[in-house]
Amino acid sequence: MTEDEKMQVAVFRFSVISDFIHSPSMSQQEKSRLLHEKCSRKWQIPFSEKTRISKSTIRRWIRVYSKSNSDLKSLCPHGRDDQGGCRAMDEETKLLLTQMKMKLPSATVPHLIDEMKRAYPEIKLNNSTVYRFLHKNDLMNPGLKNPADRRKFEAELPNDLWQSDVMHGPLVQVNEKKQKAYLIAIIDDHSRLIVYARFYLSEAIASYLDALENALARRGLPRKLYVDNGAAFRSKHLEYVCAGLSIALIHSKPFQPQGRGKIERWFKTVRSRFIAHNKAATLAELNTTFEDWLINDYQQKIHSATGQSPFDRFTSKMHCLRTAPANLKDYFRKVVRRTVNRDRTITIDGRLYEGPVVLIGKRVELLYHESNPEHVEVRYQNESFGMIRPVDLHVNCRVKRDKNNNPQMQTQPQKASYQGGKLWGGKNE
Repeated sequence: MTEDEKMQVAVFRFSVISDFIHSPSMSQQEKSRLLHEKCSRKWQIPFSEKTRISKSTIRRWIRVYSKSNSDLKSLCPHGRDDQGGCRAMDEETKLLLTQMKMKLPSATVPHLIDEMKRAYPEIKLNNSTVYRFLHKNDLMNPGLKNPADRRKFEAELPNDLWQSDVMHGPLVQVNEKKQKAYLIAIIDDHSRLIVYARFYLSEAIASYLDALENALARRGLPRKLYVDNGAAFRSKHLEYVCAGLSIALIHSKPFQPQGRGKIERWFKTVRSRFIAHNKAATLAELNTTFEDWLINDYQQKIHSATGQSPFDRFTSKMHCLRTAPANLKDYFRKVVRRTVNRDRTITIDGRLYEGPVVLIGKRVELLYHESNPEHVEVRYQNESFGMIRPVDLHVNCRVKRDKNNNPQMQTQPQKASYQGGKLWGGKNE
């Protein structure tokens, strides 16, 4: 498994345990309920066919992450001791096991294995293999479905939970053409304060990251960020940003927006109280009038559910907020991994950069903003080796080496000399 793949797994594992990490005051009963809920659901686990996670595994991840002083890399996977061994059942065994389970739907795993041994003595099974197979294929309790338990909820404090989504907005004038604007908004669950909202010409990840960075800089760090399953919200870049800042990124289930009810209701407010009266022609005009309405109207009016204005309710408990780090912008850099070539060069998006000599042959991390590719930081084994620069081929052609292979810069270009003579040689005419 490559370093990139290991980090993807680490980010996924953090998303599973983040509820426990950010809720230390949770009662034992709540922890047990949450743990059972996470073990009962299906997951899309990176680079694995498994869809379930055991209680012991989740507890181990929590323990490892806590002992590492919140180091995300502590959640990276390690090689198995039994690497290369056979841990799976063949297709025929799976079919026979499925048929046996359908015949005996209430049978426990040990009972099922006993029945399989009686019917097929040549088949060898163990509890964990059968348990994983039945869980993965929803065969533990065939036909048994529990109704969803949906209740109203509210975060206890400001920045405990943010909800975020995108709303399709009005058409605006762009280069003599009409183009749709998209409202990207983030609401604080406790206070209903809009921590940041702005219209963009795209709902892609670049627009969302800009909105999120502005929200964090203005209002501090949330413990959880609740989003839907749109393409921008499923971005690996967004996962890395949130994991780096210890923000639990939570995705709602597909086609079930109930958990994001507050942001959905606020969008209705925007449509009725702002969009319906909007006369802005350009994106700049739209954002100017929208910001004025947001600050002076919505944020200051008494909310029917809380009895306070969103602004007053948010600011009344500001001592509980986590402030954003001074180097917040660095957390939004894109991270790629490259091997430094023997000539010290590294390629990023078709551009050549020159790395440190000591890193030749090493697999390094490169951090940069796509909008500013001139500034790229290189890291190796969690240590920064500073900024690397684009290759200057004209300067490099003047670098010579002494007999010990040490580089020496030729400060003055060589002067061209000319000696007269005949082009073809031969006798004088």
